Amino acid sequence: MRSERVVAPHGWVRAGGSALVGLVAMGVVAALGLWAAGAADLPDGAFPRVVAATVVTAVGGTVELSGNAGDLADTKAGLTVIPLSVTLTGALVIAAGFLRPLRHRAVAGAGELAGWAARIAVVWLLALLAVALAARHTFTLSVGEETIDELGDIFGVTPKVGFRTDVPATLFFGLLWLAGVLLLALLVARGAPLPARLLRFQESVRPAAYAMVALLLACVALGVVVALVVAVTRGHPVETLAVILLGLPNLVWLALTIGLGATWNGRVEGPFGLPMPHVLDEVLRSPDSATLNLRTLAEQDGRVWWLLAVDAVLLAAAAFVMAARSPARTRPWQHAVHMAVALALTVLMICLVGRVDAHYGLSVLGIEDLVDGLSGELFLRPETWTAVGLALLWGLVAGFLGGLLARGVRRRGEVPGG
Repeated sequence: MRSERVVAPHGWVRAGGSALVGLVAMGVVAALGLWAAGAADLPDGAFPRVVAATVVTAVGGTVELSGNAGDLADTKAGLTVIPLSVTLTGALVIAAGFLRPLRHRAVAGAGELAGWAARIAVVWLLALLAVALAARHTFTLSVGEETIDELGDIFGVTPKVGFRTDVPATLFFGLLWLAGVLLLALLVARGAPLPARLLRFQESVRPAAYAMVALLLACVALGVVVALVVAVTRGHPVETLAVILLGLPNLVWLALTIGLGATWNGRVEGPFGLPMPHVLDEVLRSPDSATLNLRTLAEQDGRVWWLLAVDAVLLAAAAFVMAARSPARTRPWQHAVHMAVALALTVLMICLVGRVDAHYGLSVLGIEDLVDGLSGELFLRPETWTAVGLALLWGLVAGFLGGLLARGVRRRGEVPGG
């Protein structure tokens, strides 16, 4: 009887519920965001398939674009972007479902945790396989001129672009994504049990991991407030909703790294655009690759320097939270090291998932960009190791300061005495 009580909370039904609810939540957020962006008007019932493709890319899956414009023409297309609002939604929902049966326990065996995670992974992979198979469609593109469209039909050069999922790659990266979410959930949650051999690491790892997750979520919450204020004062509420539901973390985490002094390189050409303030779009719409940092943005709008102050406040708060959740015997220099490593890893993650690369082009008889306004390019890439180095410096300073500020804070479980 006793073993049944232990196994029951980690059964297949609960595992399936955790995985499926997370995937459904991602689908709902993606669908609402795409609807707000106008994708509901896509022809031939493409909307559900675009939603499926959005969910696939949100977990690191690969969506391949293909072009076809008849015998006389050729199309080239590519897209690499992660809709981090959808990603964040799925991560939070699945992490909550994973941790719920583990509450109120101090220690759990490695086999028990692995078995519980494996059940979730099996259901997750089956559901993700169904979504990946549904994420395929082909569009016929209109160039905007009725006469040109008719000529395209006559000569067989009407441009078409389609997408389909690379299923093996999607399942592989989707499984890696799930493993990362479950591992991070164990690291962050103070009440989650760990195997006995890993308990000695929780005093140094858990407070720092919690502080970084809190920092990222605080950036998103601040971004939501700013977006809502902008929507109320300047209009465009539907477009703002699309940004919030699809790519708000892409924007605010980019701003976090820029506030730390990081540099991104990018360019916007043609019909493409980025869901970001006008000042960023102005810098990126240049003939050549543009540099995106505090200095170049401040040349367009001096208020950008406020990012530096906001980052300083957010990092100080995160460092204080980390130190307050750490044992009282932890010294300020140790807080500095923990914060530096955690912030460097966080910035590295942002640099890896925040990249954007999109292009589309039409050539007829080898002539590129025959139709104005149809071809374009968009890319945004970080100078990764410079950003990581700056994060290490910021983390050392903020961690040391947080350790000093938290000296008078009474820790959880600490017994007052002389």
